[in-house]
Amino acid sequence: MPLPKEKKDQVIGDYRRAEGDTGSTEVQIALLTNRIEQLTAHGQTHKKDVASRRGLVKLVGQRRRLLNYLRDRNYEGYVALADRLGIRRKTSK
Repeated sequence: MPLPKEKKDQVIGDYRRAEGDTGSTEVQIALLTNRIEQLTAHGQTHKKDVASRRGLVKLVGQRRRLLNYLRDRNYEGYVALADRLGIRRKTSK
């Protein structure tokens, strides 16, 4: 189930760089994090739902690639975003 429009708009508003920004790396990572949290909660109650678990693993991989991209391009932004979202991160560049 996708994020509700209100929640998605709120996340975009919280993490955008400028007015009208909906696709920056930070926004994409924040949206993926919310979806991952939602699927994690779903997986805890529906332990046999293998299809959702596979989708969760794919989302985690996609978020990891975006985080690596952000870390390589803007390390300070990466550290700030990871701390803000509560994502564990690599300690060194």
